[in-house]
Amino acid sequence: MRLLALFATFVAAGAGAVGPARSEPFFANYQLVIGDRYDFHTWTWAVSHCVPAADDCVSISAIPAPVAKAYHYVGQARLVDGRYTMTVDVPDGLRCGNVYFGPVIPTRDEYTWDAATLEGTLTSTFEIGCDGAPGGTISYPFRLVRW
Repeated sequence: MRLLALFATFVAAGAGAVGPARSEPFFANYQLVIGDRYDFHTWTWAVSHCVPAADDCVSISAIPAPVAKAYHYVGQARLVDGRYTMTVDVPDGLRCGNVYFGPVIPTRDEYTWDAATLEGTLTSTFEIGCDGAPGGTISYPFRLVRW
């Protein structure tokens, strides 16, 4: 009986111990919610292991719906100090004129988000803007919602 009490004491002490700060992997499917972006698509991010597997890396496959005038992209997000960062080149990142039928402009998109809250910022950079306007950068808040 005393051995059982001693074991319970060790288990209770270990349960309260604080280990190294680290976010748990979030392998699953998520809806990428970018409320302010001029786009008619919804996006699903399928999050899986990087190859080779690493604790600080996830692979993201972005799937548009509908697939009309949208491109599937894949990237790797790295985890540093509780934040993921992923940069991808997107052929249709900036939509001009009619959101459904207007021209599109390629962008370099950097996603950064908090590993715990799954909220972050998309920074979209383009060399030339709509209707020949100068290039620039637009930032959008986003969040990931598990399906």
